[in-house]
Amino acid sequence: MKYVALLSGGKDSCFNLLHCHKNGHELVAAASLGPGPGKDELDSFMYQTVGQDAIEYIAQALDVPLHRKIITGSAVEQGLEYGGRKESSLPGISGDETEDLYDLLSTVKSHHPDIEGVSVGAILSNYQRVRVEHVCRRLSLTPLCYLWQRDQTELLSEMIEAGLEAILIKVAGIGLKPAHLGKTLAEMQPTLLRLNEQYGSHVCGEGGEYETLTLNSPMFKSRIELTETETVIHSDNDFATVAYLRVKQATLKSKEDITECSLRVPKLLDEDYESALQIKTLASSPTNGPKLQDAQAVSGDSHAPITARQTGPWVCIGNIQRNMDQSPGDIALDVEVRECFEQLKDRLQAHGLTFINCTHINVLISSMDLFGGVNTVYGECFGVSPPSRACVAADLPAGIRVRLECLAYREQTSSDRQALHVQGLSYWAPANIGPYSQAVKVRERIFISGQIGLIPSKLAMPSPQSLALETALACQHAKRVIDGLRGTMTHWAETTQCNIYWIAAGQDVNTVKQIHTVITEKLGESLEIPTFFAVVTELPKGALVEKQVLYHTGCCTITDEYGDVSTETGRFSLSNECKGGGDSALQRMASVLEETNEECSIYCYRGQDPGILSEIRQNLAIISDSSISVRVFYVPSRSSPSKDVITYISSSEVPPPTTYIPCRAISTLNGEWDCVICVVR
Repeated sequence: MKYVALLSGGKDSCFNLLHCHKNGHELVAAASLGPGPGKDELDSFMYQTVGQDAIEYIAQALDVPLHRKIITGSAVEQGLEYGGRKESSLPGISGDETEDLYDLLSTVKSHHPDIEGVSVGAILSNYQRVRVEHVCRRLSLTPLCYLWQRDQTELLSEMIEAGLEAILIKVAGIGLKPAHLGKTLAEMQPTLLRLNEQYGSHVCGEGGEYETLTLNSPMFKSRIELTETETVIHSDNDFATVAYLRVKQATLKSKEDITECSLRVPKLLDEDYESALQIKTLASSPTNGPKLQDAQAVSGDSHAPITARQTGPWVCIGNIQRNMDQSPGDIALDVEVRECFEQLKDRLQAHGLTFINCTHINVLISSMDLFGGVNTVYGECFGVSPPSRACVAADLPAGIRVRLECLAYREQTSSDRQALHVQGLSYWAPANIGPYSQAVKVRERIFISGQIGLIPSKLAMPSPQSLALETALACQHAKRVIDGLRGTMTHWAETTQCNIYWIAAGQDVNTVKQIHTVITEKLGESLEIPTFFAVVTELPKGALVEKQVLYHTGCCTITDEYGDVSTETGRFSLSNECKGGGDSALQRMASVLEETNEECSIYCYRGQDPGILSEIRQNLAIISDSSISVRVFYVPSRSSPSKDVITYISSSEVPPPTTYIPCRAISTLNGEWDCVICVVR
């Protein structure tokens, strides 16, 4: 795609251009924001403003037109989110410096209407990323952020190896002095690595330790030479002197030859996930493969009620679908989707909540051909920081094309909820392909959106198709998302509470199980974590597998004998109980934080033994009393115990918030099941 370079003049914004070029994008213009006349620097939360005197030279070296704007706003909104969670509040905040970027890029688009992307050199700053992506969304532009979440030590080495010549133009960190101004990254590399080891300083200056000015790059057609500079001491103290280099005069020197640089690109898979590629796809045999239901089988839950319940601050609304009793005939897809969201809206309002309280939504559709139409209506309900989501196609009852489950939370403070909603292309993990966040953390629970095996830098599925690669990527994406959400929060000791693998073809189940086992052992996690594999009809983008994960930070609030409150790391217990065997059996797997009893468990059943059915009802009574969310995964063609479960829950005086999910096969690592009930408490 054609793109505009958002230039600060520093190493990051210029190095990202090399990766944009490597990924086939075409640079057509540059854009920069800076202080007004007579000002060297502004105290901006968003932009590097020192070194703006040289921006004109960088644009000339790149041989592209430069669009500039003076920063007039300030950091009005300083929170983790920018804009509102309501779709109607998507426009920005008056007077905020983010709106200067919107005005600048609007001008660029008016001059270059074929621009589709924006190069952004962000590495670690969620503050900057959220605001740039907000502007890009409003202008229908794609952020190109190939440095995002990269290891800073590796990144610095790659910049130097690629021939990027950047000098320190500002110092403001411990161990850095005015004498370091004007020195190149190659000259400073040993010092920066030493300061990182001694004080934890950011190697690439992401903590504001230093800023740079790029003098040469493989993409430059000329080299910048500084002919006159002046050192300005902003503040001088024993801890960290703040000083910068004022560029008074510079010239451009033509480069005799411009050659392609040797640019290192991160490997697609980390080492822990590469082992999955050694596993060959295993075809299921008649004796050990999943017994798939007839695709034409009609499930018996078409009139199952919508259920809603509040449990503490949580509200779950289950089995949201069109009302077949009121309008049994055919209706347009958008009418059906809007009816579902009206149902959701009404039940949220009954508990004093709105769409902005939605934490996670599970979406079932009858065919992936409906995905775009459902997304169009879905996206009208949410603004920034939308809920996380999983979407699959399943054999829904005749007349039902959309079914939803929504988990919402009544927030007490702004810190109760945190979302990761990355929309830029990078090597890190996939940008969102719909109106959802990659993850939402509410208090200490973390809901990860369903992850498929997209190649992040292209947002494309592997070609040719590879089950092993897709599964490894889906697992890696989920882990990188949780790492990105954690950021610098060192007190996290996150634990997986539940894994769900959605699989599009029954013959792939055994292979996915093997890959899950290998990766789990590589990561040092337990195979006793509640995990199951559900075969459905289709997945987004034609994916073979989709992974959905529920995490917990591992933190809990403790009140001691004196009434003092502290946050501590809790203890998780895993249990795996089995009863029966052969054709009739049950299994319960659970992950529980002992200090708070926060639990995720799965109850697995098969067969028609009277003792098993009695055990099911006893478990359902417990589930009904204490659950936040209940999802019933079942194989419709099997008469029991799935029908017994549906009948029992539907006839309860106060049924738990339950959503029914018809599957073609369901299994855990050690068996196949007619029905799996996934419960969050």
